[in-house]
Amino acid sequence: MRDTESCRKIALVSPYDHAFHGGVADHINNLAAQFRAWGHSVKVIAPCKSADAIDDDDFIPMGRAVPIPSGGSIARVSFSVWLKPQIRQMLEREAFDVVHFHEPFAGLINKDMLSLIDPAESTAVGTFHTYEGTRLYKIGAKHLAMPYFRMLQGRIAVSRPAHQFISRHFPGEYEIIPNGIQVDDFANAEPFSHLKDDGMVNLLFVGRLEKRKGLKYLLGAFSKLKWEWPNLRLLVVGPGKPDEDSLRIISERNLQDVVFLGRVSDEDKFRYYKTADIYCSPATGKESFGIVLLEAMAAGTPIVATGIEGYSSVITHGKEGLLVPPKDDDALAAAIAALLKDAALRRRLSNAGSLLVQEYRWERVARRVMACYDTSQRAARRAFSRQATGTQG
Repeated sequence: MRDTESCRKIALVSPYDHAFHGGVADHINNLAAQFRAWGHSVKVIAPCKSADAIDDDDFIPMGRAVPIPSGGSIARVSFSVWLKPQIRQMLEREAFDVVHFHEPFAGLINKDMLSLIDPAESTAVGTFHTYEGTRLYKIGAKHLAMPYFRMLQGRIAVSRPAHQFISRHFPGEYEIIPNGIQVDDFANAEPFSHLKDDGMVNLLFVGRLEKRKGLKYLLGAFSKLKWEWPNLRLLVVGPGKPDEDSLRIISERNLQDVVFLGRVSDEDKFRYYKTADIYCSPATGKESFGIVLLEAMAAGTPIVATGIEGYSSVITHGKEGLLVPPKDDDALAAAIAALLKDAALRRRLSNAGSLLVQEYRWERVARRVMACYDTSQRAARRAFSRQATGTQG
């Protein structure tokens, strides 16, 4: 195990198909970019439907993934049982100082790799991202995962809700280190002039069109607001198709000015946030963290969101945004109306959010992760020293 931080070899391991856009993949890519900027050698290891889809010379594909339901969404993870020889050869070849597992118990890649790591050579660190993401722990799977949990020399949760969830099943010491964000990409984006300067007021939704994201409640609120603000427009950014309830609301209420934009590039996403007058996230639950809230704050866009645990751990009601009960389109409409009526309130929320989001810059988040590596490696060295001398404690 190397003592120097200046030339660390780091593996960032994901169980999810790295070719699919998602929170864990974004987290890993940004962490890798920051570590590389500091001079570390970083490999990203994950299953992938096509290695050609990954623009990273230091990406190591490891098997293929299959889609499975997870936490109200779809996760693409690998369950291949034939990868152990390949993983063993890779670990021997690369000789990593730190192997950082994201969602350590998802799929088989993480478990196989954890079981093959030599703790005298590599430090194993795990980050837990999800909140109420699986029922397997409740039916005995945690007993199967416990040996792997004990192999982790450092443990991170991305939020208080994620920590509360995982520590219920796997008690131990965790450090809470949040997701990060490229603040300047949002802050410096140019709004779309054809949407910003046409006399309309833009309400923005960003997210996959899944039921747990709560779009139907935002549509219900929007239908109420249109009577008083006929120039209000709802921009919907994200992959997927509206559910039946959402389509029914649009049809029955003859909603106008709802624009479905589908999946967009990162650059366009930055611009839609800057174009928006108000950002709204009506998610109903199972959000471990509010990355979309950080994106809106980075763009300086005032926020209305539901007061679910993942969101209330990021912003304070009345300070950086307005929080309302989930599944309540009347409360959503009232909070949005309060912002539409009060320009001073919008500015106050925007300014507070712009200040708070600085704490989530990737360079700050990555520095905390690197400090976790330091602590974990020191603890591992002490443990090996005790073993070598035959001492306890």
